[in-house]
Amino acid sequence: MPLGGNFNKYSSYLVGDILSISTAEIVYLFIAFIVVGVFWYFTFNKLNVLSINQTLAKSRGVNTKLIDNIFAVLIAIIVMISIRWIGILLINSLLILPAASSRNIAKNMRSYHLFSVIFSVFSGIVGLIISYYYNIPTGPMIVIISGIIYFITFGLKRLVKQ
Repeated sequence: MPLGGNFNKYSSYLVGDILSISTAEIVYLFIAFIVVGVFWYFTFNKLNVLSINQTLAKSRGVNTKLIDNIFAVLIAIIVMISIRWIGILLINSLLILPAASSRNIAKNMRSYHLFSVIFSVFSGIVGLIISYYYNIPTGPMIVIISGIIYFITFGLKRLVKQ
């Protein structure tokens, strides 16, 4: 029995296949989006103070353990839903690059969150379009677009500081 013949079965988990999304998975993703949006809306200030200082959050009456656990579970659910589409190798960069890009130009926490979402959606749509027209893998293209956005915002940050 050959040892190297079953890589295709697992390669979609490494690099993903965003074009293999089924209708049911889109529904799951939409439900997760609604749940995360509602959680974010009601706990934005608590998450903000918790990310700054856990002791301060406790002194303000925030149930830090509960908020922390819910946040971790929501991140895990999003990663679990999207890992087949994006891939294990790319999911970390899609979690980090939009946030790092928005951190370069955001003036406050709300604009930081808004820019993160805008950069994520923009890089996803542009990456899909480019990969469709040039017949290249979609996941890596989205990450490349996210990386380009990061370097542009990094350059803007350095220009503004001068």
